[in-house]
Amino acid sequence: MPRIVTYNVHRCVGNDRRLDVSRIAAVLAALNPDIVALQELDVGRRRTNYADQAHEIAEQLEMACHFHAALQVEEERYGDAILTAYPERLVKVGPLPGYDRMRALEPRGALWVEVEIGGKPVQIINTHLGLIPREQQIQAAHLAGTTWLDHPDCRWPAILLGDFNATATSVVYRTLTARLKAARRLTRRRTATSTFPSPLPVLRIDHVFVSPGIEVHDVFAPFDPLTRVASDHLPLVMDFDVA
Repeated sequence: MPRIVTYNVHRCVGNDRRLDVSRIAAVLAALNPDIVALQELDVGRRRTNYADQAHEIAEQLEMACHFHAALQVEEERYGDAILTAYPERLVKVGPLPGYDRMRALEPRGALWVEVEIGGKPVQIINTHLGLIPREQQIQAAHLAGTTWLDHPDCRWPAILLGDFNATATSVVYRTLTARLKAARRLTRRRTATSTFPSPLPVLRIDHVFVSPGIEVHDVFAPFDPLTRVASDHLPLVMDFDVA
C-alpha cells in the first residue's frame, strides 16, 4: 500500500533549537514513505551551514528529489520539495500570487510531480501557503484554477498536500474541497491528525486533499518523542491505493 507524507521541517531546526538534517531524515525513515512532500527547506543558506537539505534528506531516504525555491537571494534558496522512490517526472514549479496590499510578505510557491504507481500516473502537488487569510484565499483560488488543479495536464488521480496555514473552518479549506476531498474525512479510522505545534498539537493546518481515483485507508500524525522535537510541525501521513 503506498504511503505519502507531508512535513514542514522548519529548516531542520527542532524545538530544541538544534539544526539536524539527519534527525528529520530519521523521522521520515521510521515512517517508511513512498512519497514525501517537504516544506521550509534551506538550500545553500548561511544560517544552516550552506547545506542542501532537500538532497541530503533524499539521499538518506534513497529517493529522487525535486526542489522549488519559493525564495532566492543570490545563491541562497528556501522552499519546498517532493521526494519519491517511484518513477517520476517534474511537471511544473512556480510562484503563487501574493496579496498586493502587503508587498513585504514571504514569497510562496508550488511544485508538481507526476509519479507512476503500479503503472498508473498520479499527480502530486506540494505547496506552502502564506500566513495572512486574504493572501491564503488568493493562493488557494490560484491552486484550484487553470494553472494547477484545473490544468489540462492535471488528470486524475491527483493529490494536493502541504502546509496550508489554515484550518478546516477557513475559506481556503472550502475552496479546495470544492475541487477535491479532504483525505482525513474519507477514512473510518479516528486517528489524531493535528500537526501544530508539535509538542502539543492542537491545530490542523497541514492537509492532504485527494481526487477521485485515490482510495484513502488511513491519515494520521505520528506523535512520539522524536517527532515532538524534530520540527515545529508533526508529519502528516496518508496510506492509500490508486483505484
